[in-house]
Amino acid sequence: MKKTALSLSVLAALALGTASAQTTIKIATISPLSGGQSNLGTQIRNGVQLAVNEYAAQFKKAGFNLQLVPYDDQADPATGTAAARKIAADNQILAVVGTLNSGVAIPASAALLPSNLVMVSPANTANQVTDRGLANMNRIVARDDSQGPAGANFITDTLKAKKAYVLNDKTAYGEGLAAEVEKALKAKGVTISGSEGTEEKSDFSSIVAKIKLTRPDAIYFGGIYNQIGVFIKQLRGAGITTPVVGGDGLDSSELPTIIGKAGANNVYYTTVAAPLEALPAAKVFAASFQKTFNTPAQGFGAFGYDAAKVTLQGILDAARANGGKAPSRKQVLDTIRKGTYKGLLSGEVSFNSVGDRKAATLYVIKLTDGKAALETSLAVKPPKN
Repeated sequence: MKKTALSLSVLAALALGTASAQTTIKIATISPLSGGQSNLGTQIRNGVQLAVNEYAAQFKKAGFNLQLVPYDDQADPATGTAAARKIAADNQILAVVGTLNSGVAIPASAALLPSNLVMVSPANTANQVTDRGLANMNRIVARDDSQGPAGANFITDTLKAKKAYVLNDKTAYGEGLAAEVEKALKAKGVTISGSEGTEEKSDFSSIVAKIKLTRPDAIYFGGIYNQIGVFIKQLRGAGITTPVVGGDGLDSSELPTIIGKAGANNVYYTTVAAPLEALPAAKVFAASFQKTFNTPAQGFGAFGYDAAKVTLQGILDAARANGGKAPSRKQVLDTIRKGTYKGLLSGEVSFNSVGDRKAATLYVIKLTDGKAALETSLAVKPPKN
């Protein structure tokens, strides 16, 4: 009798576990949660978590338990690809928000494609991210071939530079962005006094010496804040006050800290992730972010939030089209690409045939005494409609 009762209770527990597994829907994030770029990667994850918290009730009403599973890619392509394979093996995960780095997104999205797992990126700008035409790769930010010319135009039109030194960090992101800037600068008749890639993280004395010798009117560095901040600190330490311009990889509250307040002047960057003051709808989000995570929201936190809202709304829409049942990964992938998403912090989102956002905005930020302020904003469109 006891044995039978025990068996029945075990069977009941197993049945409940199966039912629970069938009604649990997960989304994953891939971003750097440790290492030198964790400030931005954590912003993305936290923005996604906030959206998951807000959507949980809607999912529950539809009969689903919603969960977020964050993965740390350490800003490393191999680590990010390994994370993508783990995600693909978990059948409850229906979509991925990420990554921060284009060099991670490219192999990770390819690893997810055979499983029909969709990615919505809040940050990746390299042209190759979507130029490969993968059905599962989408992004809500502008491309390098929009950001590069915008940076070049700022260098020529606002800074009035006639000679520029161009650097990159030898990643897919940094090389791609610097190449677009250099191409646009040359087209405008600007002399390139030097162009090189570097993986150096701590001693930039040889590059600083070249810059001192060639005396450019502006320096462009395609890369990430943790490397470029050290470069700017050493540049200013050598007495060189030349304007430094970069891309959205500089968009971190850590940048002025790394440079030091005294040197954090005459620094500009274009960014695909709007400063919160440029987003009229972001006030409630910023307050909720601060309350939830006890840290201020930044641009990539807001874009992580928007990318997650696109993802979650796409899953709900796919579930409705599937008769209220949990949709397949392929159904989610198809639904997200075809959808139009309103009520986002960054405005309406819809995707073209390769997953680029049809209409995006670039922002130019200036650092003065370590404080970031919006210089100007530019509306941009991808090359394909």
